[in-house]
Amino acid sequence: MEWALLLVSLGASMIGAVCGIGGGVIIKPVLDMLALGTPATISFLSGCTVLSMSMYSIVKAVLSRQALVDFKVGTPLALGAALGGVLGKIWFVELSNLLPTPQKVGGYQALCLMIITFFTMVYTLRQNKIKTLHVSSVFLCMIIGLALGVCSSFLGIGGGPINLVVLYYFFSMPTKKAAQNSLYIILISQITALLTTFATNSVPPFQGAWLAIMVTGGILGGILGRVCNRRLHSVQIQRLFLGCIAIIIFISGYNAVTGLLMS
Repeated sequence: MEWALLLVSLGASMIGAVCGIGGGVIIKPVLDMLALGTPATISFLSGCTVLSMSMYSIVKAVLSRQALVDFKVGTPLALGAALGGVLGKIWFVELSNLLPTPQKVGGYQALCLMIITFFTMVYTLRQNKIKTLHVSSVFLCMIIGLALGVCSSFLGIGGGPINLVVLYYFFSMPTKKAAQNSLYIILISQITALLTTFATNSVPPFQGAWLAIMVTGGILGGILGRVCNRRLHSVQIQRLFLGCIAIIIFISGYNAVTGLLMS
């Protein structure tokens, strides 16, 4: 089981670092499918893994002077996402209290994730035909970030493909620049989410060894993903992104069916 956790966290974090999707959008549905814990525990482990990967990737990029982060846009987006993350966590707790079983909670999460990733794929495939915007208002950036944070926190994915679509459409960012800005948003929002979890004494039960393994996988994935990102062209990164989205849709669909209909 430990090897499975390492491979999932390593592979997801590597792809997340390359594409800017964080890795949580892969880790969460895969661990749900393997039934390795409650939705709350899996979301917590996934968030810690994503935090370790994004922290390494951004710090390394800044220190090596290869950062593509637009701090004027990225910072208000990240702050809005951090606030949205707190709200999303509150909604998740409320939903958990309303539903009879954790499997039902995970089923609704999976259903929402499947719908969001499907429309993300549609947008990405038609991206060249859609006129993009150049939002620069700090207020609008924070509102957009707030919406991102709510979705990401509620789904337990850290950010994922939603960030990229938003950065493509509202800010007209090219692929590699969007990837780094997405990781920056994920970093700030995950730090806030983790601090909120500790402050509200709502840390779910988990095995310390599993957390250590997944964080290690997250950092190693960040290292390998950074190397791959430099060597791959934007078109190759986009193809990898679309392939991941297709897999996520399939796994999320399976999790939704098992969670909502078979539990």
